[in-house]
Amino acid sequence: MYKIAAAVLALAPCWSVAADSQWVLEQSTLTYHVSHPLHQIDGVSHQARGKAVCHEGQCDFLIAVPVKSFDSGDNNRDLHMIQVALGAQFPMVVVRFRLPADAASLATINADLEIEFAGQTAHYKQIPFQRASQGGNARITGTIPATLSDFKIEPPSLLAIPTKNEIPVRVEMTWRPM
Repeated sequence: MYKIAAAVLALAPCWSVAADSQWVLEQSTLTYHVSHPLHQIDGVSHQARGKAVCHEGQCDFLIAVPVKSFDSGDNNRDLHMIQVALGAQFPMVVVRFRLPADAASLATINADLEIEFAGQTAHYKQIPFQRASQGGNARITGTIPATLSDFKIEPPSLLAIPTKNEIPVRVEMTWRPM
């Protein structure tokens, strides 16, 4: 359920402006955060996969991460989250977005994200991500302000107290040209 990550997970490298190019997601850390009055929970995945294809001044991104790949440090909790997020029916979180190729020159990239999770699709407008060059690679960081209600998920409860609706997803990704 808290496995968006982001998807989130999500974001773009410094792609080539002049020619068609492709990029691949080389490394990722997606971290969701859940808040409950009795405790705080972070779940982490390093299993996001992604690709970007740049053509005629536009770069199209597709990123996917298995719902079951998030680890909160409690197997029982993780299994419950997979149930709540309908992970058996919808095993992947998928993120799509498009950016102009000239966004590569910006230190902050604002992206309109489309995220599919738990059988629902949510749209996030102008989400800021920081871009830094690392040799020929691009490192992208930022936070997706996801909520449970965005995906029509009822907040799970502990001792009859529900978790907060907010489940921000921290995104750290490194992209490399193919």
